[in-house]
Amino acid sequence: MELQKLTNGHHQGFQHLEEGYVSFIKTTNFHKSNESFEGKTSFGMSVFNLSNAIMGSGILGLSYAMSNTGIILFLILLTCIAVLSSYSVHLLLRSAGVVGIRAYEQLGKRAFGHPGKILAALVITMHNIGGKLEFWVSSDLISKFPFFLWYLGYTSGFSLTCMVFFLISVIYKKFNIPCPFDGFTNHTAENISIDGECEAKYFTINQQTAYTVPILAFAFVCHPEVLPIYTELRNPTKRRMQAIANVSILGMFVMYLLTAIFGYLTFYLNTEAELLHTYSKVDPLDTLILCVRLAVLVAVTLTVPVVLFPIRRALLQLLFPDKPFHWVRHISIALCLLFIVNLLVISVPNIRDIFGIIGATSAPSLIFILPGLFYIRIVSTEPMNSRPKIQAACFTALGFIFMSMSLTFITLDWVYEENRSGGGH
Repeated sequence: MELQKLTNGHHQGFQHLEEGYVSFIKTTNFHKSNESFEGKTSFGMSVFNLSNAIMGSGILGLSYAMSNTGIILFLILLTCIAVLSSYSVHLLLRSAGVVGIRAYEQLGKRAFGHPGKILAALVITMHNIGGKLEFWVSSDLISKFPFFLWYLGYTSGFSLTCMVFFLISVIYKKFNIPCPFDGFTNHTAENISIDGECEAKYFTINQQTAYTVPILAFAFVCHPEVLPIYTELRNPTKRRMQAIANVSILGMFVMYLLTAIFGYLTFYLNTEAELLHTYSKVDPLDTLILCVRLAVLVAVTLTVPVVLFPIRRALLQLLFPDKPFHWVRHISIALCLLFIVNLLVISVPNIRDIFGIIGATSAPSLIFILPGLFYIRIVSTEPMNSRPKIQAACFTALGFIFMSMSLTFITLDWVYEENRSGGGH
C-alpha cells in the first residue's frame, strides 16, 4: 500500500529510517519515489530486530517479580502479557494498513489530529527515556547513533547471543550457589535464617507484588518499532509481520520465563530487583558474573540504536515537524537526551522504581490504550458495535484499569516505605 509522505524525512520507510545518513540515501536513491521503495530485511532478520527491540534490561527484574508472585501466578501473568502484546501488534497493523502509515505517532495524528500526534510522541519519549535509564542504571551505557534496520539484523543477532549467554549463566549458577547463602554481605545475612527461605513459592501476594505487572509489561514493549520494521520488511504483508511479531514475542517469552525461574530458584526470598547485583553479593569477583555483566553491557549497547530511533523521530515530529534534516539538530537532540538521562540516573538510582513507573504509565499506553484507540478511530469500515471494535474498546479499558491500579499500589508502597523509614529515625 502506498504510504503517506511525511515531513522531516519520514516518508515511506522514513527515508530508510534516518535522514542523518544522507549520503547513503542519496547513493541508493530511496528518496526519489515512494513507490520505488522496497524493503530489504528478511523474515529472520526482522525477527532478530523485533526481538532486540523487545529485549532490554527488563529481563534483570523478572526473577524479582517471580519472587513476589510465585511461580504459577508469574507464569499466568507472563502468558497474559505476551498474548495481549501480540494482539496489540495486530491492532497496530490493521490501523496502519487502512491508512498506509508506518509511524506510531502518525497513527495518533490520523486518529486524533495534532493532539494525538503529540500524545503518542510524548509517550514514546517517556518510555524510551525510561528504557535508557534502566540501561544506564544497570550497565552505565553510552548511546550510539542508529544504523539501518537491515544492517541491525546482524548486531541484533549478536545482542541476542549475549543474552543467551546471560541465560545459560543464570541456569549454571542455579546449581553452583548453595542455599542459604553464606557468602552474602553482612546487611543481608540477617535474612539467612528465615524459615522457608530456600523453598519455592507457587502463589505469593505481598507489598512488592504491585511491581510485577509493570515489570512484565515493560519487558514486552516493542510497539513503536513494529511499524518501522514492517516498512523495512521484504515482501511486506500484515500476515507476515504478525508472524514475525508472534515468533519474536514467543522467543522472548521462553527466555524471560527461563531467566525468571532459574534466577528465582537460586536466591528465592533474597532475589533483588537487579538480578546481577544479587549475584555480586555472593561473590563480587566471580569471573563468570563479570563476563555476564560484560555480555549484558554489549547486548543493551547494541539494543540502544533500535530504541533511540523512535524517540528521536518522535521529538523531531513533535518539535520540528516542518524542518529539513540538519546535523546540528540531530546531534543536539542526542546530547540533550544523554544529559537528561544522566540527571535522572543520579536522582533515581533504584531500578525497581524505574520498572514500576515506566511499566505503569508508558507501557500500558503503548501496548493497550493507544493501539485500541487508534483502531477504533481509524478503522471506519467497521461499526462500533462490531466484535472487533468491542474487543478494541475492552482492550483499551483494560489498559486504563491496569495503569490506575498499578500507580495506586506503587504509590501506596512508596508512602509505606517513607513512613517506615521515617519512623526508624
